[in-house]
Amino acid sequence: MLLLYEEFEDFWQVAQKRNVIFFYAGYISQHVVAAISETIRARLDTAGAAGPTRRRIFSAFVEMSQNIMHYSSETLTPDAQRDQQIRRGSFCIGTRGESFYLLSANPVESAKVDAIKARLDPLRSMTVEEIKSAYKKALREAVPEDSKGAGLGFLTMAREASEPLEFEFVPAPNKPDTTIFCIKAII
Repeated sequence: MLLLYEEFEDFWQVAQKRNVIFFYAGYISQHVVAAISETIRARLDTAGAAGPTRRRIFSAFVEMSQNIMHYSSETLTPDAQRDQQIRRGSFCIGTRGESFYLLSANPVESAKVDAIKARLDPLRSMTVEEIKSAYKKALREAVPEDSKGAGLGFLTMAREASEPLEFEFVPAPNKPDTTIFCIKAII
């Protein structure tokens, strides 16, 4: 029988091996994001992240959190409720060499996967200048009909990243209408 401390220690060792400086999994609300923000700022300070890097990481973190709160298909609040949403997802920040990585995952309705891919695929081949231009253009346009935010989340993540965003969709075990959406930004 495995002791509780040994279980925790196993998890801690894996996190250390992967250079994880922050990890959260569970339900996310605006209050949780505010609390996590303080911890992330402190962890980035102790990790030695420079000011501009901290700003970019924090900006991407906010967008990933908003993505979870707006679009995760596992929710404790009604879909029609636009404020104070509480939805399930996970989020991780780690280091790899001189870079930081941000990784988030949350369940989405399988029927929405093609629409999400359609918004992400073009970003992978765009230059930084093209991303900035698309961001400015999106600011001037009306909010997309299917967006619960301003429609700038993926553009913001791509703008802050130093490499193209990585993403994948994995069928959720035992939930045929659900897919796990994972996205990663290197900063």
